[in-house]
Amino acid sequence: MIISAADITVPTAQSVRVTEDTLSVDLSDGRTISVPLAWFPRLAHATRKQRSQWRLIGRGHGIHWPLIDEDVSVEGLLAGRPSGESQESFKRWLTRRSTRSTERGKTAAQPRTRVAKARKVYR
Repeated sequence: MIISAADITVPTAQSVRVTEDTLSVDLSDGRTISVPLAWFPRLAHATRKQRSQWRLIGRGHGIHWPLIDEDVSVEGLLAGRPSGESQESFKRWLTRRSTRSTERGKTAAQPRTRVAKARKVYR
């Protein structure tokens, strides 16, 4: 039996939406893929403003959030891969973010998950 490798074309991102708990990307082939925001801790800890300031990179093969230095690839989303950032790297990022926010007289934004919202309601 002869098996030939099929040419697989990865669709590109067309638009992006980030909610309190979901990252959704509209693709060039008409699909929309949604993944839990928890897959990308920097996005989960970002403010609404930081999440809204994204741009397509690599002709739509990736998404970049400059204010939090986060990159997400369409191929990774389709493969179901969460962020590959190490815990050490993420902790350093959180520390730098907290230090900068404190220097400006602000506190770092906390992630708003359904669990956090539920705790707030029951307190």
